Amino acid sequence: MIIGALKIKLLIEGSRSLKDKRRVLKSIKDKAKGMNASVAEVEDNDLWQAATLGAAFVSNNAAHVNSMMDKFVQSIHNNMDVEVIGSNMEIIHL
Repeated sequence: MIIGALKIKLLIEGSRSLKDKRRVLKSIKDKAKGMNASVAEVEDNDLWQAATLGAAFVSNNAAHVNSMMDKFVQSIHNNMDVEVIGSNMEIIHL
């Protein structure tokens, strides 16, 4: 079993409230469901314009996990509501 773990820090400049932030993050999480990823906000919960997401990907092939993580990060880069300010990926072989 191969597990991909991703931590990604986001800046949400247009957010003026936690409600705005939740709307943007819900959009990202909804896209992740189509990619068979599990995503949660793991830090910066009370900040309006910042978020840190954790995502997990599971497969039996490391290349597939890596590809899924790359596609997820790219989809976030394509989101005009957020700016990626940092990310960290790790692939774990169990």
